[in-house]
Amino acid sequence: MITVFGSINMDLIATPERLPKPGETVMGTSFTTAAGGKGANQALAARRAGAIVRMAGAVGDDRLGSQALALLADAAVDLNGVRYAAEATGTAHILVAEDDGENVIVVVPGANATVTDEDARRTVGGMTRGDYLMLQFEIMNGSIEAALVAAKQKGVTSIVNIAPFSAEARRLGAMADILVANETEFDLYVGKGELSDEAREATMRGLHAESSQTIIVTLGADGVIAIRKGEIFRAAGLAIEPVDTVGAGDTFCGYLAASLDAGLAFKDALRRASVAGSLACLKPGAQPSIPFAATVDARI
Repeated sequence: MITVFGSINMDLIATPERLPKPGETVMGTSFTTAAGGKGANQALAARRAGAIVRMAGAVGDDRLGSQALALLADAAVDLNGVRYAAEATGTAHILVAEDDGENVIVVVPGANATVTDEDARRTVGGMTRGDYLMLQFEIMNGSIEAALVAAKQKGVTSIVNIAPFSAEARRLGAMADILVANETEFDLYVGKGELSDEAREATMRGLHAESSQTIIVTLGADGVIAIRKGEIFRAAGLAIEPVDTVGAGDTFCGYLAASLDAGLAFKDALRRASVAGSLACLKPGAQPSIPFAATVDARI
């Protein structure tokens, strides 16, 4: 079973022809809203991948809160770990460029900032040894740390996606059993500037030798590289023309956790997650774009 302890947002999405430069105003061509938040996205991805999933976090007692939970409820994600807070539901303000599908995002935490250490301990307390706990950095650092400590004590496998990157990423990321980052986040994580492919692999080997931690770095169109039990793994995604890359990383994480939870070999889980991440780029919106298992498995 998979428990996701993390953020629940509504995404407010504007589409200009291209992303504006600093200080520049550009005209947009469309505006939509969609349920989001990295925690909720990953929970829905794991559920659509076939796993039994529980979501824990907080939303506001407002209209956006109901909307943010709608797709999770429809997918039969267990929402008993979600509580209602006095603060407004969190929002993500997203620009997605029409010309290349790239995006910029500003997150306003809202209710997500009310998630506490006690919420973390209660969430992990309901898990059993061998379960998977998924975490991201859109809730408070203290609650992430409390969840990681409790998971270690209980024999729960923790997966931390160090996004959005923060100053605490190095310390908290090192506490996880499995670390997931995109290439930019990983380069920030190790503090060495922009790395070449060879330098990144060497750095991953060095970190793994120190900690034995499984490290996974997604590389966009170039797939993914990972190290686990001393062995380097690579997996390719699909050759696509991206429409919207917003949900790709969260889809990867959810499918990875679900595939490992289902007992797939690590290399097969990486490939399945990479294909799912590619397919998520073909539709707009973080949650609406997450593919279902049958679609993903047909493309592997």
